[in-house]
Amino acid sequence: MAGSCEARRVNELKSAEARVLKAGVERRTVVLVEGSSDQRALEALAERRGRDLEAEGVSIVAMGGSKAIGRFLALFGPRGFDVRLAGLCDAGEEGDFRRGLQRDGLGANLSRPEMESLGFFVCVADLEDELIRALGAGCVLQVLDAQGDLASFRTLQQQPAQQGRTVEAQLRRFVGTRGGRKIHYASVLVEALDLATVPRPLDGVLAAV
Repeated sequence: MAGSCEARRVNELKSAEARVLKAGVERRTVVLVEGSSDQRALEALAERRGRDLEAEGVSIVAMGGSKAIGRFLALFGPRGFDVRLAGLCDAGEEGDFRRGLQRDGLGANLSRPEMESLGFFVCVADLEDELIRALGAGCVLQVLDAQGDLASFRTLQQQPAQQGRTVEAQLRRFVGTRGGRKIHYASVLVEALDLATVPRPLDGVLAAV
């Protein structure tokens, strides 16, 4: 299992490098994110903001986990392609990003505001939590209903492990724990956002690039 995870990460790194080389431009901006759901959310938000990231030379690269940050910074950072960098991570992985930035010579003892000044923002607690709080539970339930998932969510609510939890916590569990669903709802929930109440970390990353 460990060998297969490592092979997948190496392949993701090679794929990211190939995308940059294929672009045929001297300098690009690379936004490093943990996974495909973060990538989809930022791409959807950029589209809603009227931005063409491809035309702007911006690539959002899903790393396959925060532990890969050092490898990707080595590729795209000052010792590699030396492109403009930004990034997005969950609060639980903030330390991985901070240590990676420090190891790559981009700062020392970085505080969260200092990370943000470098273009790296932190979701509290994670992408799903940010989106659910921005939308409100009632709106998210309407989105689930429109997607045909409300009955499945009601089934989850009846599970013993979900008893006593807030609706927001149950929603986060529902949309954030299964790969395909997590990726799907990343863009669907962004589409439902009022652009005046976009979570600060998502807008911050795009503003940085």
